[in-house]
Amino acid sequence: MKTIIFSLVFFFLISLNAPLYAERSVISKSQAVAIATQNYSGRVLAVKLKADVYQIKILSENGKVRVIKVDAASGRIKSGSKSR
Repeated sequence: MKTIIFSLVFFFLISLNAPLYAERSVISKSQAVAIATQNYSGRVLAVKLKADVYQIKILSENGKVRVIKVDAASGRIKSGSKSR
């Protein structure tokens, strides 16, 4: 009887923690670049993934460098600041 109760409690506790271990949907580097270049024209200089955010540097036609931040989980643009 104790084994059954222990097993039920164990599986119940595991099921409560399941969302903590679920995989997050992450967009690829090329998808992040596509999202950024759809909204900001220019030449892509660099792409980095830091803390679930892609940082994409784009050189615009007028010579300004812009850093576009794209959320790696949702694909939404978080910001598009000018670097120079």
